[in-house]
Amino acid sequence: MKPRNLTRYMEFLLLGLSEEAELQPLIFGIFLSMYLITVLGNLLIILAISSDSHLNTPMYFFLSNLSFTDICFTSITVLKMLQNIQTQTKAIAYEGCITEMSLFILFVVLDDLLLAVMAYDCYVAICHPLHFTIIMNPHLCVLLVLISWIISALHSLIESVMALCLAFCTNLKIPHVFCELKQMVQLACTDAFLNILVMSFATGLLDGGPLAGILYSYTKIVSSIHRISSTQGKYEAFFTCTSHLMVVSLFYRKGIGVYLSSAVPHSSHTSAIASVKYTVVTPMLNPFIYSLSNKDIKRALRSLGQKQ
Repeated sequence: MKPRNLTRYMEFLLLGLSEEAELQPLIFGIFLSMYLITVLGNLLIILAISSDSHLNTPMYFFLSNLSFTDICFTSITVLKMLQNIQTQTKAIAYEGCITEMSLFILFVVLDDLLLAVMAYDCYVAICHPLHFTIIMNPHLCVLLVLISWIISALHSLIESVMALCLAFCTNLKIPHVFCELKQMVQLACTDAFLNILVMSFATGLLDGGPLAGILYSYTKIVSSIHRISSTQGKYEAFFTCTSHLMVVSLFYRKGIGVYLSSAVPHSSHTSAIASVKYTVVTPMLNPFIYSLSNKDIKRALRSLGQKQ
C-alpha cells in the first residue's frame, strides 16, 4: 500500500495491557495507586534533601535530580494510560504520540546517565576520599547534571526528527501502554532502516556506555574496600553505595527484561508488561530503597515530618 502523508489527521491506538472491559477499573485503580505512590515518594525525597542542610552533598544532589527524573518518567507513561481508561478510548493524536515518545526517550536516557554519575560519585568518595571535596566540587556536580540533560535532549531530538520523517498507512495499532519508538518504527510504511540503525547505535552507546562506567566504578570500589584493613571500615565504605547499587541492579534488570521480551517474536503483550515494570515499578521502588537503607534520608524525613 502506498504510504499517505496524513499526519495532521492521524491517530494511533494504544492497545494497553488488556482489551477486556471488566479489567479496566482494576487496571486503573492499580496504576493510579502506583503513580501516586511514585510521585509522593520521590517528592518526599526531594523535600527532605532540600530542607536538610546536612544533605548538601553531591550524592544527595544527584539523588534529588534522579527523583525528579523518575516523577517525569512515570508521568509521561502513566497519565495518558489512565486518561484513556477513564474516557474509554485508546486513541492518541499523532502529535501527542511523537511528544510522548520524545519525552520518554529524554527521561529514560537521563535516568541512565544520572545513575552513572552517581556511580562516579561513589567511586571518588571511596577510592579518593582525601580529594573528594576538591574533585566533586559544586561546579562539577552541576556540570555533570547539565551534560546529562544535553546528551538526553540531543538524543531525543534526533530520534524524534527521524520519526517525523516516517510515513504511516492504516495499521496504527500500538500494542503498548505508551508510544514507544520501536513500536512506531515497526508500523511505518516507508523504509525505516536508517531509524533502526540509529536506534540500535544509540541504544548501545547510551545504555552500554553508562553501564560500562558503572561496572568500572564498582570494580575499583570493590578493590578499594578489599584493601581496607578494619571490618568496620569495610562496612562503612560498602554502606555508602548500598542504596545506589540496589537501584542500579533494579534499573538494569528491568531494562534487560524489556530488551529480551521485545527481541522475542510475537511477544507484544509480554513486552508491554515488561515495559510497565520498567517505567512504573522501578521509579516507585527507588524512594523506598533510599529511605529504608539510608539513615541520613530517614533522619531528614523524620525532621520534615516534625516540621509539619
